[in-house]
Amino acid sequence: MDVRLGDIVLKNPVIPASGTCGFGQELTEWMDINQLGAIATKGTTREARYGNPLPRIAECGHAGMLNAVGLQNPGVEEVIRHEMPALRALYKGPIVANISGFSLDEYAYVCHRMDEETDVAILEVNISCPNVQHGGMAFGTTPDAAAEVTRTVKAVTRKPVFMKLSPNVTDITAIARACVEAGADGLCLINTILGMRIDIHRRQPVLANRYGGYSGPGIFPVALRMVNQVRHACPDTPIIGCGGISSADDVIEMMMAGANAVEIGSQNLRDPQACQRIISDLPVRMSELKINHLQDIIGIV
Repeated sequence: MDVRLGDIVLKNPVIPASGTCGFGQELTEWMDINQLGAIATKGTTREARYGNPLPRIAECGHAGMLNAVGLQNPGVEEVIRHEMPALRALYKGPIVANISGFSLDEYAYVCHRMDEETDVAILEVNISCPNVQHGGMAFGTTPDAAAEVTRTVKAVTRKPVFMKLSPNVTDITAIARACVEAGADGLCLINTILGMRIDIHRRQPVLANRYGGYSGPGIFPVALRMVNQVRHACPDTPIIGCGGISSADDVIEMMMAGANAVEIGSQNLRDPQACQRIISDLPVRMSELKINHLQDIIGIV
């Protein structure tokens, strides 16, 4: 079940996605977190952020959920001072630090600070954030902007940089290629799809922010298609696939599409033992499907 993300070996491909288990410690109530292949921590910015006003979560039945949390976090200095040591005291595997920013300077500062942390194995750079210096359009919606963030981050860090791509674009392969050409060591996709729910009784949006990121089983086919497209466009680039994964079969399918590892997101909120269940189910399904090693199925479609 071991897989590789560049030079980093994971004992299995299962990673809780950023924002779905805080900084990792929350999962200890439900499972032995040392079973996980890696842990992606909550998105971190330069300054502490309270996030968006409430309500900022909306359920969408079995199809998934909307969130407009707004990157609530205690800021990078507090994360380095408290959250990273607390997680490392409990977890011995690779830690993926998710980085967010609203300007190139902020991305550079947070990545530089995280680069100094020996406990961090990978920097996962979220480029779905709005560029406040250029009208609010997300960094990840144009190849030039995505490449600019990638170059900026690579200039201040020696750690592997995985760019987390937004699906809210016309051609995700153009964004992926731009990031790889700018020096990205890997890619993570997809982030949430922009969505909305309306309370028909109040005749108002359910979310105070009006729109939010849609995640869950409903987006799995979209995520699968985009991972497959990017695998063919960037054949040698490590990819973390995410978006609607909720079972061992989904993991296998995502890896066949081209992912080297996977992140489990909103399913953790519905079932805090989802990652543990998937890790337990994987060897059973591998045996039934005559898969000897997960590395053998990556990108076979």
